[in-house]
Formats: sequence, structure tokens, C-alpha cells
Amino acid sequence: MPHPYRTLADTTVGAIGLGAMPLSIENRPDESRAVATVHAALDAGVTLIDTADSYHWHAGEEGHNERLVARALARYGGDTSGVLVATKGGRGRPGDGSWTVTGTPEHLKRAAEASAMRLGVEAIGLYQLHKPDPAVPWAESVGALRDLLDAGTIRAAGISNVSTAQIRQAHEILGDGLASVQNQYSPAVRDSEPQLRLAAELGLAFLPWSPLGGISRSSLDGPSGPASTGTAFHRVAAEHGVSAQQVALAWLLSRSPAVIPLPGASRPASISDSARASRLELSEAELARLTAPLPDQAG
Repeated sequence: MPHPYRTLADTTVGAIGLGAMPLSIENRPDESRAVATVHAALDAGVTLIDTADSYHWHAGEEGHNERLVARALARYGGDTSGVLVATKGGRGRPGDGSWTVTGTPEHLKRAAEASAMRLGVEAIGLYQLHKPDPAVPWAESVGALRDLLDAGTIRAAGISNVSTAQIRQAHEILGDGLASVQNQYSPAVRDSEPQLRLAAELGLAFLPWSPLGGISRSSLDGPSGPASTGTAFHRVAAEHGVSAQQVALAWLLSRSPAVIPLPGASRPASISDSARASRLELSEAELARLTAPLPDQAG
């Protein structure tokens, strides 16, 4: 059955979100196309936009993506009251292509306050700890989210790139304030299946990042695992007369009612196509073909 809507915390959102990172990092589009991409997402029924303070390209651009999303929403001609903007803190980009991790409570609290200002909101709808910092006890980083919830700086908290043990500990600290888990999960990368199951068990949304991994045309000439997986998705897509990315996203939605994929996009046509996946119906036989273990995981 099609899955046009999902629940995140106490909010109903479109089943497909927009990963806004490509609009601000390396080889980003110009602002007019970036804004048009956000507007196309809204036109297509996308009501969850995922950003982060570290989504930028050059040094000194912290918050580039947050500001861009805020401007795009302000320029949209329709109603944006139902749009949930989720952002993240705890990572940085020095401008040389690398990524840093800073999970101290002091940093996270300052980062959240700065993100709220850039987004132009009194309270951030969903604030996510971007990645565990190995130099900081996990309970201390998560405790900062608890403080931000208590202060009203954020309305709901999320965690990203985490293990099942970290999910359980965060849930103990945050209780109902914890709303989501964001890990990499795609046709080619499925090792967060335990985290997905646990998120669903705890009533949390599971937000796959890079959800289209393994289905690009170039991957069909790659190693046997992703190539074989990508071929299956392209074959099912051809049978339906739709794109492989629609099939991949529909497959992800079938994995659990907790799943809300976050495909990235830098063109209006791309996110418009992705959004149609929420209404694509795949048969049980097709889902079985797509869910078959990867060759390097079988036997």
C-alpha cells in the first residue's frame, strides 16, 4: 500500500523528506536553483527538511544551509506552517573538505541557539546530535539535548550515526523528548537494521541518510554486491515505468512505518521525482526481490 504520511514526534509529515545538504556543500547549485529545489519539494508535499549547521563548503560559512532553507521558506508563496525543519549540531567543516566532531555540552548548547537564530524560529522543531564525539562521554552530549529541551530551545531531540546501545542510553536520558534516529541506510548499506528495529520498538522515527546508495547507473559496473542490488532496483523500476530512486525509496518505506527517507537533491526535478515514491505500490514479490541479501552477506 502507498505510504504518503509518517509520524515524527507529535507531528505528521510527508513520508519522503528533503536532505538539503547538496544545496550548500561542494559543487552546490546557485541560490536560485537551490531555492527552486526547496520550493519544488514543498509543492510535491514534502514537509520535513533536514539541514545542519555544518552543511557548507568554504571556511567561515557555518550555517550556510540553515540560512538558505530559511530564505527559501520565507520566499515560498504557499503555507509553510506544517513544515518541520530539522537541523543538527556537533560537526564542523574547516573548509578543506574534512569534517570535525565536537560533542561537548557547551558547544551543543551554543550551536543550537545559533541555529535557532539562523532559522528564524523561537524553538527548533527537531534538533539532532550529528555524531557521537569519542572524546566526550555520550551521556554528557545527550544531557545537553535534555537541557535544550528543558530550556525550550528545541521541541524534540534526535540522534544520528549511533549504535543500538547509544539509542537505548539516549532514550533513558531523554524519554519522550527523543523523537528520531538518523543513520545511513540504503539498498547497498543495510547494517543499521538493528537500529531501525529498535527505533520502531521505542516509537522513534528512523531517518535514513544517503537512502539511494547502490542504485546509481555507475554502481551497476561496480563490485558484485551494490551492482546486483542496483540491477534489481532498475529492473523493478522499468516494470513500473518509474525511476530507480522511486523504487528504492518505496522499498525503504516498506521496511517499517518508522522510516522517513531523506534523499538529497540539488535540482527541482530530482526531489519532485523522489516525493512520488510515497505513492508507489510494490508487490510482495517485488519487495522480496529487493530485500534479498546482498551477495557478500548471503550464506
